[in-house]
Order: sequence, then C-alpha cells, then structure tokens
Amino acid sequence: MGIIEKIKEIEAEMARTQKNKATEYHLGQLKAKIAKLRTQLLEPPKGSAGGGDGFEVTKYGHGRVALIGFPSVGKSTLLTMLTGTHSEAASYEFTTLTCIPGIIHYNDTKIQLLDLPGIIEGASEGKGRGRQVIAVAKSSDLVLMVLDASKSEGHRQILTKELEAVGLRLNKRPPQIYFKKKKTGGISFNSTGPLTHVDEKLCYQILHEYKIHNAEILFREDATVDDLIDVIEGNRKYIRCVYVYNKIDVIGIDDVDKLARQPNSVVISCNLRLNLDRLLAKMWEEMGLVRVYTKPQGQQPDFSEPVVLSDDRGGCSIEDFCNHIHRTLVKEFKYALVWGTSTRHYPQHCGLGHALHDEDVVQVVKKKEKEEGGRGRFKSHSNAPARISDREKKAPLKT
Repeated sequence: MGIIEKIKEIEAEMARTQKNKATEYHLGQLKAKIAKLRTQLLEPPKGSAGGGDGFEVTKYGHGRVALIGFPSVGKSTLLTMLTGTHSEAASYEFTTLTCIPGIIHYNDTKIQLLDLPGIIEGASEGKGRGRQVIAVAKSSDLVLMVLDASKSEGHRQILTKELEAVGLRLNKRPPQIYFKKKKTGGISFNSTGPLTHVDEKLCYQILHEYKIHNAEILFREDATVDDLIDVIEGNRKYIRCVYVYNKIDVIGIDDVDKLARQPNSVVISCNLRLNLDRLLAKMWEEMGLVRVYTKPQGQQPDFSEPVVLSDDRGGCSIEDFCNHIHRTLVKEFKYALVWGTSTRHYPQHCGLGHALHDEDVVQVVKKKEKEEGGRGRFKSHSNAPARISDREKKAPLKT
C-alpha cells in the first residue's frame, strides 16, 4: 500500500469516527499519523540524484510574491499588467507551463512577482506539477491567491486545504509552544494557563507516535492538537496571503461589496484595469518593507536609493541596518543619529537595538581610532606598567 492510499484510509477512518471525549485521544493519534505520512510524501525518493525537475528562479529584489490559483483565473494577465513582463495568456487552461518572473518597481523598491502554473485539486499529492508550484510558494514572502469572482467560494477552501497539506500556514502565527528533545529524563509537560483542547495524556500519545520518549514541552497558550503536531514536525512555513478576486466586471455590485469586505481580500478586474493600485498598496502593507535613507556626516540625506529592511529578511533594527551596509560596521559603531517616526525628537541618539520605521533617516557615528603616541602632555594612554613594583629600576648613578 502506497503513502497516498494510507493517507486516504486514515482520513476515511477519521470521517467515520464520532467526535467526543472518548475518541479525542484516538483522533489525535490519527492526525499525528497523517502528518508523518505527508512529511514522507514531500521527501525526495531515496536514491534519486540531482536537483529534480523543479522550476525555481533566483531571488531578486527586496521581496518575493507568488501568484497561486486555479488555471484560467487571470494570473498571467495580472503579471503582465503589474510588471510589463509578457506572460502568454489564452482562453484555454494550463497556458503557463513554467515559472515566469517579473519585477514591480514600487516606492523605490523592487518586488519580484512570480507567475506559477495553475494548480488543481490533489496538487499536494503531486498532480499537475503541484509539488513544484507549492515549493516555489514556500520560498516567497507573500502569496497572492488569485480567484475567479464568478466561481463559487469552494475554490478558496480547496486551495487553502492543498497548501496546508504540504505545511504552508496562511495568515497564521507560529503557536506559542516550547518544545525541546532531550536524551534522558522522560517527558516534562507544563503550561502557563488552562488548556481546553490538549491534556497531558494526549500529548504523551502524540509524542510516542513520533517515538519521542524524552522531551520538554511548555504551552504558553491554549493551543490545539494540530498546533502541537506542527511544532513537533518543525517544517511548517507561516506565510501571509492576500486573496485577489479577479473578473469582478461579470458579477453584480452587491457580490463585489461582499467579497471586498472579507478579511485579507482585494477585488480587481484585469480586463477593465480596476483597483490595481489598491492591490499594490495592500501588497506593500502586508510585506512590511521598511525603507531607511542614509545621511553622510555634514551632508544632505541620500533619498535616491534606500536601504530596504524587513522582519522576514533579517530584521528592522539599527544592527540589521549596519550589517546590510557592511558586516564590520557593527564593531566600529558608536551611536546613530535617527530622524523619523521611530524617534521622540530630531535627531535622537540611538543604539544598535533601536527599531526603525519606514522612511527613517540614519547617520552612523563610528568610534575614533586612538592615536599610537598621543599629542604632547595630552597623551591618552601611557606605555608604563600600572603597578610601581613592575617598573624597571634605574641603574644607580656613578660617583
């Protein structure tokens, strides 16, 4: 029996099992088994050599956005309109067969936009090059899920289910669970608050399913069984997602208003070029890019080319800013003068831990190098020993 058949068999058993207090331990074990099998499904086959038949492209720019959706929903047209890169679009499905990159120039930054082939139901099991598409999406900073506004809401649920099956968690934050394997000592289970979904017995059963018998686990929130399995697996990717509803020109205004009011959603029409500026603004807001301008000492700030930082790629502190310019700058750093919304007054003396905001201006002041000899009687340091007993005794004078 193959891995896919095993997964379907366990899913069928979960579907026919009633959910109550008596069966929650059994269901928890079944969920852990499915998670283990899906992880095996994603692993490359043993004995395979080479990089496989993926279509990964080189990272470029300050951020990466992936277009994901069913065939013929307008992904290629959207890429052409936002970037100017030509991606073939036609009235039949699967026009795009490989990954086509384009660059969006927005707010003095370069954002890489990837047009991926359409995925279908069963993509997590490898249907229609689904695994390669999802692997590229995992390396992105933001996912744009392009949906057809005239189709049913079921498309969004199918795509979300396919992405979650391979370890992508959309618009979620990592669970507040501390987990560490140990060599000895058994399982240590603690929580900082009341737990309503998981208890000690269920936690032990799931850990034993993974053949973990010595571990330390601490719940800092009321987490679910799925959150616990995600932490144990350790290969989950938490990524932001914007739902883009295309083809709004073929539905009524009431339906458009209903779709636009949903969280993390933007309605557009590539055919009539409607609301594309709002889509770019939403992308910028979700990616959280921070532009920082440099100011040389005694000169005007350089507003031509900013240093672009983000929490996903390193961080937004002054230390990250210094590392972005040159890795030796942190050693020579004395303090920084900062102008912008992150400060209380202009300019403000800040240290390495100060968090920068968008469009801040930073001037780095370096430590002064000590001169070797000093000047006259204002020597900064002496070469003489500190203790009197260590000083050399002068030879007695000849008489």
